Amino acid sequence: MIVLIPIGEIEEAVLESLRRPLAQAFGQETQVGNKMPLLRENYYYSRNQYLASPFLSLILLPDSGNRALGVVDVDIFAPGLNFVFGIADIPGRRAIISLIRLRQEFYGLPQDDRLFLERTIKEAVHELGHTFGLKHCPDPICVMHFSNRLHDTDLKSWKFCPNCQQKVNKIQQV
Repeated sequence: MIVLIPIGEIEEAVLESLRRPLAQAFGQETQVGNKMPLLRENYYYSRNQYLASPFLSLILLPDSGNRALGVVDVDIFAPGLNFVFGIADIPGRRAIISLIRLRQEFYGLPQDDRLFLERTIKEAVHELGHTFGLKHCPDPICVMHFSNRLHDTDLKSWKFCPNCQQKVNKIQQV
């Protein structure tokens, strides 16, 4: 089972839009878990961003074998990077995605809900893929391809390439 964990204020519609694609991508049931508060302890005022890694440790793991995906709507970063769309325990059972940079409005562009939800699904599948031990894929269409910028996310699919899908299938059989 994959449990979606809203951290801070997250629209329920966004969480619900993730459930079916995640179930399809990983062959697992999905559900929305309990909301967690957004703690200011990992906020860096000089960057106007949150450090991403502490979010992972705050996410309580569901029962054995299950995965948890935290969803935040704040800007996050990792050491050495200006920002990240998400991070994950690799391999592990916890991941987090940030919605803020997936929105057109972040870049001063008109709101596009369809594009935003597409990006959200891609990032969620990507980060959860890491929790299954998948690494970045050289295929630019594969969901596991590294997104250095939003354009990379827009180009790729929300599905795995045949090679990555084979790895996911093996993991699901265990």
